[in-house]
Amino acid sequence: KYSFLRARVDSHHLVGNMGRVIRACRKGRGSIFKSHTKHRKGAVSLRSLDYAERNGYIKGVVKEIIHDPGRGAPLAVIAFRNPYNYKIDKELVACAEGMHTGQFIYCGKKAQLAVGNVLPLSELPEGTTVCNLEHRVGNGGTIARASGDYCTIMTQDLDNGVTRVKLPSGARKTISNACRAMVGLVAGGGRIDKPMLKAGTAHHKYKAKRNSWPRVRGVCMNPVEHPFGGGNHQHIGKPSTVRGDKAHGRKVGLIAARRTGRLRGGKATAALAEKAKEKK
Repeated sequence: KYSFLRARVDSHHLVGNMGRVIRACRKGRGSIFKSHTKHRKGAVSLRSLDYAERNGYIKGVVKEIIHDPGRGAPLAVIAFRNPYNYKIDKELVACAEGMHTGQFIYCGKKAQLAVGNVLPLSELPEGTTVCNLEHRVGNGGTIARASGDYCTIMTQDLDNGVTRVKLPSGARKTISNACRAMVGLVAGGGRIDKPMLKAGTAHHKYKAKRNSWPRVRGVCMNPVEHPFGGGNHQHIGKPSTVRGDKAHGRKVGLIAARRTGRLRGGKATAALAEKAKEKK
């Protein structure tokens, strides 16, 4: 007679024993961790690749330089005359350092090598500093768009149609030399040199970005909320490295780390030499 009630009680008992879903698992699609996009100005991209850019150049003018909430770099609104219809196309681009309102911007294969102009990598000499770099032809620029970021042209292989560039991380990448890039580095550099000084500054910074601050440490949680939680003292109590194929509720700390700890001995010397070479 009361078997359905017993089933409900048993299922509730099981659910009660499951424990919490840890924060790393809750940071999926939706919920409270969504990015705050209400006041953003729009997608940032180079203009669509067309006949004018592939074979000659097209002229635009910087109408204004604006702030985009949640982004360190300023944006430039560049107006181009549409080559096919009687209208003006406005593009939002991460601003290069030195750009100003009223400046003419030239995009295309035959544009001059000047700050703010957009050219294919095949037309840029080795050692050129670029930003808003495409990694696939015509995708609008995805690399080096944060404030102060830039890439450096390392080598040109015109026979194979590829260019090797050094990314902001220091890594090297080989991409097609038909990919476009803006000459110069992104404006707003040195932003992180100034300390935030107080919690209120950090609060307003991340309020414009997403719910990622303040960040509670795992060791000060309860065991139900984090694998590192619990204990009479705040300590991890187990190795912080974890396998890459662990269950999601356990996958915290140094995930699938190839190596940990500071560099010592010959490796440290090699790393310092590499860093000094990059600065040159």
